[in-house]
Amino acid sequence: MELVISTLTNRGVGLGRVALNLPQADSLALTAPAPEASKDGPALGSSAERSEAGWVVMVPFTLPGERVRARIFRNHKNFSEADLIEVLTPSPHRVTPRCPLFGRCGGCQYQHLAYAEQLVWKRQQVEELLLHMAGVSFPVSPVIGSPVEFGYRSKITPHFNPPRGDGTMPIGFLRQGTRFDLVDVPYCDIATDAINARLTGARAEVLARRDQYKRGSTLLLRDAGGTVTTEFDAVITETVGPLKLRFLARDFFQNNPFILPAFTAYVSAQAAASGARFLVDAYCGSGLFALGAADRFERVAGVEISISSIVFAQENATANGIANATFLASDAAAIFGDLDFPAGGTAVIIDPPRKGCDQAFVQQLVAYGPRTVVYVSCDPAPQMRDLAGFLAAGYHLTAVQPFDLFPQTRHLECVITLDRA
Repeated sequence: MELVISTLTNRGVGLGRVALNLPQADSLALTAPAPEASKDGPALGSSAERSEAGWVVMVPFTLPGERVRARIFRNHKNFSEADLIEVLTPSPHRVTPRCPLFGRCGGCQYQHLAYAEQLVWKRQQVEELLLHMAGVSFPVSPVIGSPVEFGYRSKITPHFNPPRGDGTMPIGFLRQGTRFDLVDVPYCDIATDAINARLTGARAEVLARRDQYKRGSTLLLRDAGGTVTTEFDAVITETVGPLKLRFLARDFFQNNPFILPAFTAYVSAQAAASGARFLVDAYCGSGLFALGAADRFERVAGVEISISSIVFAQENATANGIANATFLASDAAAIFGDLDFPAGGTAVIIDPPRKGCDQAFVQQLVAYGPRTVVYVSCDPAPQMRDLAGFLAAGYHLTAVQPFDLFPQTRHLECVITLDRA
């Protein structure tokens, strides 16, 4: 079928609508209850609204305003999925993807969209998620873009499986639209030059031992200032502004070093803006936010479930001459009961895993009642879900600032600031 793409979802997929001409279509396809807003994007409206607006068709690698030819391959109760066959009328913002694997490799969603427009759409997607998932109409600040649009990733993790029956052994990332099939990726355009230089040799080493692998495995390539390691237990040193931070290659650390100074400085400024004297950094990792903000507070406490990260956080504090920060290895959901910081004078930074905070943590945090909460998330959908709980507990939203740590992809970091009434 042919259809016009009207918008992009927060999953990076083009959305179009087609008229329903079959008289039985409404009873067959549109009688299911309207879905709740979900991480896949805004709800599609009631049955009547969807019938009037047309049936939703999702088409990846398309852009708003484009007329395309697409082939539907799967129907759901509220929408259909389709493959792009041909772009009939291209968007003026369409550009030629740099990577020859774009459209097959599932790593990037936006290489066909000019970077300035990527930032425009990412801001709009945060605004829509805020409205549909938290019920809040609030101005979202323009996305702060990465200084480097390609060659920015300081860590990649290509996957591989034992050789196939035909002898082939792809080493790369998931194929677009699949959960298990891998695309062979000999070069990644969003990885740093140093990683790509090392990737050739790392792939050759795996292929030379191909008969030894009986199950799937993962490579790790981590770049620290031009030196690339493939050892999971190697110690990495990353420079962020005035800080030098050490951590294990396998541990979590933001992987766009080019935007990190501006990103961490903003989080620190938001935490200190209310005049809080004390800072708690839940999910602190090796101390990135806690140590970056320590000079703005009398005392800082960091909490992290990873023992190895806490060891490095303590060592990083000493190495950087920071004496007012302490770190504790504990589940972030069990920290506020023993905390001796007065709630009214405390700011809390949270940077949970992609799935967001669990309900027990949110309840404990709002029961403690800090003056300010700065919530950092690599997925705005669960972040907006959690926001509803903070608003119900009496917090006010004061700022929403997205950062594009992941150019050419649908992903972004979003920082929201909440003050207690």
